[in-house]
Amino acid sequence: MKNEWKANNMKHQILACAALALFSTTVCAEHIGSVDTAFKLIGPDHKVVVEAYDDPKVAGVTCYVSRAKTGGISGGLGLAEDKAEASIACRQVGPVSFPAPLKQQEEVFNQSLSILFKKLRIVRMVDQKRNALVYLTYSDKLIDGSPQNSVTAVPVDRNTLIPVKK
Repeated sequence: MKNEWKANNMKHQILACAALALFSTTVCAEHIGSVDTAFKLIGPDHKVVVEAYDDPKVAGVTCYVSRAKTGGISGGLGLAEDKAEASIACRQVGPVSFPAPLKQQEEVFNQSLSILFKKLRIVRMVDQKRNALVYLTYSDKLIDGSPQNSVTAVPVDRNTLIPVKK
């Protein structure tokens, strides 16, 4: 019964991600795990969640993002504003290939952190001199963003040049 529930839950997540991909540029995160950071008597606990994002334009690269997730009643209802703190680590998880040239700098993922105007963003930059992909995560808000950020890089084999749009 539990395995059947997990299979159905996974099917629903895949369908939701496919629907989002058709109607937006937002990429769905794959939940890897979480740890509780503060107990809440009512509603879910405050957590640090770890999610994986496969780069949609670079085969073989996955970014892992850890971020705070607010619990309690407002967090459980999706009304809380999550903190702007996040960390990123992107890694080569298979052969790296580029189906099409990349922009020099491009937002590749974003995720809402509040019901109004706050987003976690991940931007990919191409470092042609070092043949590397640089990923930056930060949070912004309509009026006042956060300077807190995290950066990581994925070196690409020198035999595989990164194609960049001119």
